[in-house]
Amino acid sequence: MIDHSLSYLGAQIVLATSSDEKHPPENIIDGNTETFWISTGMFPQEFIIRFAESRKISLVTMHCYNVKTLKIEKSISDDATDFEPVSEKEFEHIEGHLQKTDILLSEITATHLRFILTSGFDHFVSVHRICVE
Repeated sequence: MIDHSLSYLGAQIVLATSSDEKHPPENIIDGNTETFWISTGMFPQEFIIRFAESRKISLVTMHCYNVKTLKIEKSISDDATDFEPVSEKEFEHIEGHLQKTDILLSEITATHLRFILTSGFDHFVSVHRICVE
């Protein structure tokens, strides 16, 4: 598999509950773990990725920091509505290093993926990269 960034493949961030001009949500899909989106505190936090077209997804890989619990939901609508839960994940805390987690999905089809960060190991969390297969 060729590892392209989601933005290269036409994906967009269509919603993020917080934004910092130095660390915008678009950094999540730029393919670079050196750039990131950072929350502005408080939970839950969320962001929605819209794909250029509906796609089959069997694996999501997330590079993040200080994330404790995550829910992923999918939508096949054109306007980011009617989300259905597809996964919940609890992360291990790794002090001073990025958390890299593979989340296996049962080959879903989605136009949108919503990531809901329900809690963190600190007030602030960062998401560095999302990959899908």
